[in-house]
Amino acid sequence: MSEKAKVYLETTIPSYLTARLSSDLITAGEQAITREWWEQRRVVYRLFISEAVVEEVSRGDVEASRWRLEALSGLEELAIDEAAIGLAEKLLENGLIPQKAAADAIHIAVAARHGVDYLLTWNCRHLANAEIIRQVSHIVDREGYYVPIICTPRELFGEQENEE
Repeated sequence: MSEKAKVYLETTIPSYLTARLSSDLITAGEQAITREWWEQRRVVYRLFISEAVVEEVSRGDVEASRWRLEALSGLEELAIDEAAIGLAEKLLENGLIPQKAAADAIHIAVAARHGVDYLLTWNCRHLANAEIIRQVSHIVDREGYYVPIICTPRELFGEQENEE
């Protein structure tokens, strides 16, 4: 049996997983896909978060925050060490990822630094964005790391028959 692929869960995943159903049809669909992935597919992978995810899900409504933290309970936490911080700074230097989205640079850097296979997110502005990924890949490669596949839960369903 092969080793499970590693998946870093960015903050939008526990947020979509635990939020009340959105009145926006697209967001509601993404929430449904997230819940389906969580119920059916998360066991196929080894899941990780970082202190940045914990910090982000802890913000806002107290009850909603508690639900998000409960969803993440028991997941392995990857360190935000000096190497990850340095890599995040490189991603922010050229403005590819704006300073206001510094947490997004941290998510990429932590996942790359720790050799994670996938970064799972619904953030398509700064993370699951083909134009940005292409440029991020050059920076991360230059720094000696492998860029994880950055994708949404919709893209990480795979062939269930092959993995059971």
